[in-house]
Amino acid sequence: MGCDRNCGLITGAVIGAVLAVLGGILMPVGDMLIEKTIKKEVALEEGTTAYKNWVQTGTDVYRQFWIFDVQNPDEVVMNSTNIRVKQKGPYTYRVRYLPKDNITHDPMSNTVSFVQPNAAIFEPSLSVGTEDDNFTVLNLAVAAAPHLYPNAFVQVLLNSLIKKSKSSMFQTRTVKELLWGYKDPFLSLVPYPIVTTIGVFYPYNNTADGVYKVYNGKDDISKVGIIDTYKGKKTLGFWSDYCDLVNGTDAATFPPFVEKTRVLKFFSSDICRSIYAVFGEELNLKGISVYRFVLPPKAFASPLQNPDNYCFCTDREISNNCTFFGVLDISKCKEGRPVIISLPHFLHATPEIRETVEGLAPNEEEHSTYLDVEPITGFTLQFAKRLQVNLLVKPAKKIDALKRLKRNYIVPLLWLNETGTVGDEKAEMFKSQVTGKIKLLGMVEIVLLSIGVVMFVAFMISYCACRSKAAK
Repeated sequence: MGCDRNCGLITGAVIGAVLAVLGGILMPVGDMLIEKTIKKEVALEEGTTAYKNWVQTGTDVYRQFWIFDVQNPDEVVMNSTNIRVKQKGPYTYRVRYLPKDNITHDPMSNTVSFVQPNAAIFEPSLSVGTEDDNFTVLNLAVAAAPHLYPNAFVQVLLNSLIKKSKSSMFQTRTVKELLWGYKDPFLSLVPYPIVTTIGVFYPYNNTADGVYKVYNGKDDISKVGIIDTYKGKKTLGFWSDYCDLVNGTDAATFPPFVEKTRVLKFFSSDICRSIYAVFGEELNLKGISVYRFVLPPKAFASPLQNPDNYCFCTDREISNNCTFFGVLDISKCKEGRPVIISLPHFLHATPEIRETVEGLAPNEEEHSTYLDVEPITGFTLQFAKRLQVNLLVKPAKKIDALKRLKRNYIVPLLWLNETGTVGDEKAEMFKSQVTGKIKLLGMVEIVLLSIGVVMFVAFMISYCACRSKAAK
């Protein structure tokens, strides 16, 4: 009887030890299985989970616009006073709903090429008004004229056309015209062939962004989604040195196994440059743990604050000898038109820039850019891209509409918020196929290890107690 009891206790201890060992073995083996599965499913090749969502996003993406309505146009033109603006919005459009086009796989270089079609559909139910709402805004053609044609004689000729078309520094335009284009009366009088239709985002509909060529990650998962070339080149041709390089992904996805210390690099054709985001905080998004990466102020800092940005300073006069921060001159990317990009309401920008514009109220929560990335797969499950489009206006003695100005203005036209959040159905699918399985495996590992250790310790204590009792 004593032998049977001791044998049973030893057997129980052995079973507990085996369970504990199994739990311990499952940890590295399970991690290896997870890593292998993730590497396979995030590669951009037909049949994988990533490829299906990459070709056509399952997330509804909206671009919201707030337009800056100028309240005192005559005072500015006559007396060069501060510009008073009042924002109105959002005017919301659904974008990025078309699948990638011209997809071409290259197995030799493990890359895939594509273009991203552009299209925008107005969403009245998500907007404060209609596309026909009128605003007093900067006259795009008049403001750009002295930058595009600095010669005094040419400006005299242009001035006669501006007056003949009854154009001025400011104009009244509808939301639809300002965003997507209108036939400009001044440009229509120019006696040689030029594009007479202009708009902040003209042309947009029925165009495409690209060609992009990105790595598919099949041979090296750490490169998946990273852009190899944009429009056939590794550089942009707008900046000098490393600032001109096309770096990172398109921000829709990143290489998997993202750590909080990683700097996420991505390219944005909207701002004509590569940029980066750093870890901000860990959040729960619809039951999924995500890392929020934010665009740091350092990204738009002046070369004095961040020497790495020296090659983004292209005009020492505009940038006050490269000391201005929070703004990016992208005129080289816009065929010489004086377009300045910033965060909304000049968030994190040089205070001097805001001194000429009244009615702005920068707010970190409403105006910052972020990406919510699921760290295991590297998928971006939620994002908010926020930026402001401004135009530089300079005094021009030969142009009546601008000759009374006594200083430069960086005039805000609008700011946008492009957002997307993974849908409930997609989130549930993601949890069941990815995070749910990983959590289940982790629970099995812990349960086996815990039960095994408890059984081993309990049975060994009982065995030792029985042996001690028997000896007495």
